[in-house]
Amino acid sequence: IRTENGKQIRHAFIPEKGYKIVSFDYSQIELRLAAEMSQDNNFITSFVEGEDIHSSTAKEVFNIKDRDLNSEHRRKAKAINFGILYGISPYGLAKQLFIPNLEAKQYIENYFKRFPKIKDYMNFQINRAKTNNYVETMFGRRCNIKGINDKNFAVRGFAERQSINAPIQGTAADIIKLAMIEIYKDIKEKKINARMLLQVHDELVFEIAENKIKATIPLIINIMEKTHLNYKDFVVPLIVDHGIGNDWGESH
Repeated sequence: IRTENGKQIRHAFIPEKGYKIVSFDYSQIELRLAAEMSQDNNFITSFVEGEDIHSSTAKEVFNIKDRDLNSEHRRKAKAINFGILYGISPYGLAKQLFIPNLEAKQYIENYFKRFPKIKDYMNFQINRAKTNNYVETMFGRRCNIKGINDKNFAVRGFAERQSINAPIQGTAADIIKLAMIEIYKDIKEKKINARMLLQVHDELVFEIAENKIKATIPLIINIMEKTHLNYKDFVVPLIVDHGIGNDWGESH
């Protein structure tokens, strides 16, 4: 999707005449789940209060006020937010942001000072994997981790990054599957008038009749945002965005 070819390929998927492609995707679900699973107060507050998480992180990490915040700060904060979840090293962050290693190291240290429970979460998952050779999603699904106790530094490092990220990505996968089951039930019972075509990561793609779109969108969004609450209490809200188009590419 990030390449021109990827975008062009999406334009090849077209609906039946009289229908539109409607795509729904979870907004920043991995970061929201990191906040939920770590129970870090600063992180949770940003989402509960509806702040832009990358701007919030930029203010915390670079110690700046709203008036001094610019798009470059936000871009760096975005790289830090997602990088941390993948266990990025100062060297990796420095390479990504084209900055000195020392500066990247300082950013990561600042991040953990402001969001200390994210670090606790990471350590907990690594230790859990070392003890059990698996980690779990919030819904109890096991993700096996190989090589966590390997003598080879590179193999062990990869397994540690997996153990941090797998519970988050796995929980996101559980949530979208729970939503798909509920949506399918409602389609079968004729409560929702849509065809569920495809799931790609955090996105669900539907074909919906043009005259049914207005009524159908809120029903699907409600299920995607709320179904997981039938199984587990969440403090952090999940938000779903949607787009409508004459093809899949246009619906983004």
